[in-house]
Amino acid sequence: MSDSKKSLTLLGAVSMGTGVMIGAGIFALTGQIAELANALFPLAFLAGMMVTSICAYSYIKLSQNYPSSGGIAMFLQKAYGKGATTAIFALLMFFSMIINQSLVARTFGTYTLQLFEIEQLGQWAVPSLGAALLVFAFLINIVGNKYIERLSVVMAFIKAVGLFLLALGGLWAAGFDFNSLFDTANRSQLTDKLDIDPSWGFISAVALSVLAYKGFTTITNSGDELEEPKKNIPRAIAIAIGICTFVYLLVAVSVSSNLSIPEIVSARDYSLAEAAKPAFGEWGLTITVLFAIVATVSGVIASIFAVSRMLTMLTKMKLVPHSHLGMPGSIQKHNVVYTVVIAIFLTLFFDLSRIASMGVIFYIIMDIAIHWGVLVKLRKDVGANPLIVLTAIALDALILSVFLWIKWQMDPFVIWASLIGLSLIIIGELFFLRVHRNKNQ
Repeated sequence: MSDSKKSLTLLGAVSMGTGVMIGAGIFALTGQIAELANALFPLAFLAGMMVTSICAYSYIKLSQNYPSSGGIAMFLQKAYGKGATTAIFALLMFFSMIINQSLVARTFGTYTLQLFEIEQLGQWAVPSLGAALLVFAFLINIVGNKYIERLSVVMAFIKAVGLFLLALGGLWAAGFDFNSLFDTANRSQLTDKLDIDPSWGFISAVALSVLAYKGFTTITNSGDELEEPKKNIPRAIAIAIGICTFVYLLVAVSVSSNLSIPEIVSARDYSLAEAAKPAFGEWGLTITVLFAIVATVSGVIASIFAVSRMLTMLTKMKLVPHSHLGMPGSIQKHNVVYTVVIAIFLTLFFDLSRIASMGVIFYIIMDIAIHWGVLVKLRKDVGANPLIVLTAIALDALILSVFLWIKWQMDPFVIWASLIGLSLIIIGELFFLRVHRNKNQ
């Protein structure tokens, strides 16, 4: 595709990445990360940035050599060929991104309910609002990606600046007191309940914080939509991670200055809104919720845009089944429908904590596969430094192992659900490829 026909600029790509990251990150995960990392939870975001930056190295090298709207699907194909291995790991990424959409959608519902009571829906209020957001995002994606880029740019600017100002206000109200970061008594009851060293909780929190940065992969999934991809994909990834790190750290420190860890954990699904009350009162709550709405809306729109293109690549590679089901339009438009339907199902029937945990597990497994493919298959082709890639694999393995160990003690259902999901993906993909191969023969 010539640059003159490409529809994403560098600014649009950065906005898309930050839109997904901030939408899923600081609003949805702050309470869960604080519960695991205790008073040092702002530093978990910093550690997550370091891990993500090292892991992003492989994606940047791949993007420079294989820019594609299929992004990760194309990278896996280059490493493992056009077969089951590529399809299975690509589907893990596909489902982790859908899980991310569900996470953001439920976050939207949770924050919206801080302003509006919908008593008629009862416990279904949060999932219903999340499902409504997904339907809205579906309609925006059907309109076209030029509108998505413009919307992403505007919303990314609003929420980044807004969160920055809210965080500064919170720090000012707290007298710029950072003592809470060093208060060992300021902790949740989780590590005591599980009888584990707090350092293990911190490492597990880093795994969750990595999920808060995984939105950078939406940039790689839009490779052939982006102007000058070899130059702009690395730039967009670096800028997006940098912006989000700055915002995450500032907001996390502001939250920790205004609320104790038990208070953050108690309001884990809407902790930023709760933290605004001591600093700004009810007005602060209202403004924070409005920013959360902007962040989650833009996050879901950008995520659907990226994941539907990756699924389209897999469809064209004949690695996943596809049916028009009587729908008009292109394969990509159909895939937007399938993506949103699955996301709505997860939004309706899983809570925030479990959605986030499954997203971490699927994403990090896929991430290790990407690094292994670069190390073993593509290192010379893309000019990758093996030491950096090995470091990425080691870090992924460490944080995933600790996260699984702690989750097994906290909520074994998450582990079993993830194992069942992984098994269904593997069995379903092997069955499809076998049937497809027999048909061709």
